[in-house]
Amino acid sequence: MLRNLLYLYVNDLLKFMKKINKRSIEYFQENILEWFEINGRNFPWRKHGISNYKIIISEVLLQRTKAETIAKFYPTFLNKYPSWKSINKSRLSTLEKALIPIGLYRQRSVLLKDLAKEMVKFNGRLPKTKEEIQKLPFAGQYITNAILQYIYHKPAPLLDINMDRVLERYFGPRKLSDIRYDPYLQDLAWKVVKNKDAKKINWGILDFAALICKSHDPLCFGCKLRNSCRYVKLTL
Repeated sequence: MLRNLLYLYVNDLLKFMKKINKRSIEYFQENILEWFEINGRNFPWRKHGISNYKIIISEVLLQRTKAETIAKFYPTFLNKYPSWKSINKSRLSTLEKALIPIGLYRQRSVLLKDLAKEMVKFNGRLPKTKEEIQKLPFAGQYITNAILQYIYHKPAPLLDINMDRVLERYFGPRKLSDIRYDPYLQDLAWKVVKNKDAKKINWGILDFAALICKSHDPLCFGCKLRNSCRYVKLTL
């Protein structure tokens, strides 16, 4: 029974992916990049040449928190904790107190302490392969991909609920509830960012999700992609 269900799912997935041809992905990429060049948001962690430490800290802080909230908090945190050593030396209770303004402070403080301990042990050097990165205390799928994209400049999707929303609305829905394990969505996300401007595509999709393709009351009538969007065709 389970084997039959799996066969039907995979077969259905393959049929659906055939509909998402190369040209439709290229069209999506082109329009997201054009939109981003005009409307992209400006955040301190997107500045050219910032350190690996600052990149990783930003990604940890951004988890489940609005970028605008972190943008206000980020400079203050970096002033207090300018390095992995400073986090490692800090008391856990002190770190918790510093993180209270952005919430999830107990979870984030433990994660940052564990990560700082690991990074100090290796003199701040990050592993270079995906498999090694995933062994770090904090490195789930999203953070691993962020390191590959931002630090090693390898195209990797920053697939969270926001990117997921844009991709599903435009291309079609996933089957599984957990975006980390849905083969259709994972395959699609990797294909979408497979581009020389992968970083800008990632940023463009995240910004597009925040400003246009919002979870509630999306601005479909002013959307650059509305004429080819599956969601628009089904709902408007």
